[in-house]
Amino acid sequence: MTLLLSALTDQDAAAKLLQAGELVAVPTETVYGLAADASNPQAVAKIFTAKGRPANHPLIVHIGDLAQLSDWARDIPPQALLLAKAFWPGPLTLLLAKADNVSPVVTGGKDSIGIRMPAHPVLLALLQLTGLAVAAPSANPYKKLSPTSASQVMAGLNGRIAAVLDGGDCSVGLESTIVDLTSDHPQVLRAGPISAAELETVLGVPVSTPTSHNVAVPGNVKAHYQPGKPLKIFSKADLHSALQQSSEAVICLYQSAEFATLTLPHSRQMPQDKAGYARLLYRSLFEADAMPGSQIYLEQPPQTPEWDDVNDRLRRACS
Repeated sequence: MTLLLSALTDQDAAAKLLQAGELVAVPTETVYGLAADASNPQAVAKIFTAKGRPANHPLIVHIGDLAQLSDWARDIPPQALLLAKAFWPGPLTLLLAKADNVSPVVTGGKDSIGIRMPAHPVLLALLQLTGLAVAAPSANPYKKLSPTSASQVMAGLNGRIAAVLDGGDCSVGLESTIVDLTSDHPQVLRAGPISAAELETVLGVPVSTPTSHNVAVPGNVKAHYQPGKPLKIFSKADLHSALQQSSEAVICLYQSAEFATLTLPHSRQMPQDKAGYARLLYRSLFEADAMPGSQIYLEQPPQTPEWDDVNDRLRRACS
């Protein structure tokens, strides 16, 4: 049975479990992460078993102090320090050359490593208290919805891990931006809360954003972040038609206020602003899975650069 720990009273218990080589789901500002002591390959290997994740898929290492960066990466370029000072703690993962001492279990056998400093006060305090660095992918079964609350973690991993540290709902709700700094030309390999334009402002050089790539980084599989029910995405006009033509009960997630006037027993209006939409996206899909209905219909959100991370997750969720 998985323990449910309180961030207010049980941080020491969570720390002791991690130090003992156990898995603890921890809150971050993005999504809940499934944490293991990154310096313990046997503990890290448990992550892949618990999630059902292929062992060649690299993990992100979370640190509590910038001084730890050199423990995990080598040949650190000045660009990495500029971005760390601008955006850490925060939802930005730097892809760097891994240090020679880092176990290939953490990196999926790759020569690179993703590193970030989380902004959630509970996890940051735990890392700083213990001096640990933790490998922590999202705390969910592989390819399923990322959890943004402790209850969602329990729904997916109860009985597979030692504990969940409940730090409340995640404030961002989508996974971190991943920027590759292993070459002379920075590029975003996973869209996230921090945009390429924000990175360019700090770096003073262009940051590319390939629409697709084959670099092995977390989240870069065609089908990912998926609810249990089939998800279909429609333009506003097509959603009207689909709802009128559907002969079965569906769940509808929409932004346009006009859908609120329709008789939709299982529906939710999503926020108009991107940050609010991102924060509620996974939660809304979790809740839709629990509603009556065989499919989830979703009104396509704006197709602008600001919404790249939301649209990236939705493309994979309905693949």
